Amino acid sequence: MSVSAPKALNDRTLAALAGVEPLETVREKALMSPMSPDPVGTLHVLRGERIAKVVCIGLTVPQIGMDSHMIFAFTAADSAVPHFTLDSVLAGGQLAYHIDLVPRVDLGAHLAYVNAVFQPLTPVYEEVKERFGPSTAAIGPRQHAMMSPWMLVNRADDEHFAQIGAYLDRYFEHWRDLLVKGVPDDVLGTLTGTDLAARDARNRAALFSPEVDPVWANVARLLGDRQAEELRTELLSNDLRGEGSADG
Repeated sequence: MSVSAPKALNDRTLAALAGVEPLETVREKALMSPMSPDPVGTLHVLRGERIAKVVCIGLTVPQIGMDSHMIFAFTAADSAVPHFTLDSVLAGGQLAYHIDLVPRVDLGAHLAYVNAVFQPLTPVYEEVKERFGPSTAAIGPRQHAMMSPWMLVNRADDEHFAQIGAYLDRYFEHWRDLLVKGVPDDVLGTLTGTDLAARDARNRAALFSPEVDPVWANVARLLGDRQAEELRTELLSNDLRGEGSADG
């Protein structure tokens, strides 16, 4: 059975994460829906050392034309290194993707951080914008405010989607370098007084809020409120709930 384009992009990214450092599966759970007697997706939670937690959520429901895959690779609560995220989706016959490094500080107040952590992505960002046009994905202003201005988020045709992997790789390689080498000491010095963990908790609470992101209403309709809340809980902190277990 062939692997869908969104699943293939997801799997190659997960393999790239595992290439950074060994990742241990903490939890794996089948996701059920009233729409199907069989599982409609999986929750997969992993951990590493510098990569504090990886949450992978896959939902594949042919009955409604959904094939959605999300990876969120979180750095430590007190780290200045951004989180890395990828969404790759087929829904209603339309492909889409979302690639970003999630800032750990408020960018408007920390120019040195912007210059070191995000400015190197500008050539890639501009190339994607020039080649494929501006964003056409349904992302609201509040969601934009919680991500980075370098976010790549677009609907795509088959050709566009097939080509985005090369740009994803460049974002990922920059993030990997930040993870391995760390944010430069002189930049860290400009963050004195910033409570990185507290700011991260607030940012995640907003980013994964059902009020802000309408996708959670869709997830709740598909999986039920309890499972939807379970997924949100995994994304809201680096706590490794269910450590050492695998739920079927």
